[in-house]
Amino acid sequence: MSAIPSPAAQMRKLIEKPGVISTLGAHDVLTAVMVEQCGFDSVFIGGFGTSASLYGLPDLNFLGMSEMVDATRRMAHRVSIPVIADADTGHGDLHNVMRCVNEFEGSGAAGIILEDQVFPKRCGHFGGKVVIPADEMLMKFKAAVAARQDSDFIFIARTDSRETDGLDDAIDRINRYCDAGADVAFIEAPLSIGELEEICKRVEYPKLVNMLALGKTPILSAEELEQMGFKIVVAPIDSVLMTAHCMREMAEVFKREGHTQSLEGKMVGFDEVKDILGLPGYLNLKEKL
Repeated sequence: MSAIPSPAAQMRKLIEKPGVISTLGAHDVLTAVMVEQCGFDSVFIGGFGTSASLYGLPDLNFLGMSEMVDATRRMAHRVSIPVIADADTGHGDLHNVMRCVNEFEGSGAAGIILEDQVFPKRCGHFGGKVVIPADEMLMKFKAAVAARQDSDFIFIARTDSRETDGLDDAIDRINRYCDAGADVAFIEAPLSIGELEEICKRVEYPKLVNMLALGKTPILSAEELEQMGFKIVVAPIDSVLMTAHCMREMAEVFKREGHTQSLEGKMVGFDEVKDILGLPGYLNLKEKL
């Protein structure tokens, strides 16, 4: 029987084959399970959603590396599709970046996103960002590549310099980062369709685009972005936004009416959620053994 490819090998195959990779960010494991069951080939775990889910706090570096690695491990061990994790700035200097790569590889992640913000960082669509010198980030990517044990493990290079230094600087940075060993180029928060098109013209590496709902970048369909030249399209925080909306509606109805019967048409049935969680398989273990 042939061995099952590693999550990293699965993700690398997705990147290398034709067609756009359309995926979602998941803020917890149940969300990731739903993403997989809806037919997506990969899932992203980001700092924004994880910080909101674990602590109810904004994406301002409240999460440490170990907390993010643990969240990634729980997700990667539950789903069979590749999980890409947000590793922020690598959580420190070169030796920290190398440990960061080792820890996320060990968690079962297929790859990580590394960015060039000053530590502590903030969400890419927040204001007031500051980036480190490009040469310093180049050394981080060289350290990351040197630390990698699985040659298939994916590095997504992210630059936030579009806001701080302009699009030309961001394009120059991202090309240099990929020259240093990153596999995928990610310029955070382009401000127009024209800028998205310019990125595709001037960056030859596989490109990721962040379709952050209500963020700074215009929202286009995955098909439109594929035609433009992007390889990976991510909706990173939609699960958080939808969960917050549904939870607030449910709480308000319960407080007002004393029950939630008026919302039953919007709820997943109890039997269905048991199927989502895999309960029948556990209950029938004796018959399978």
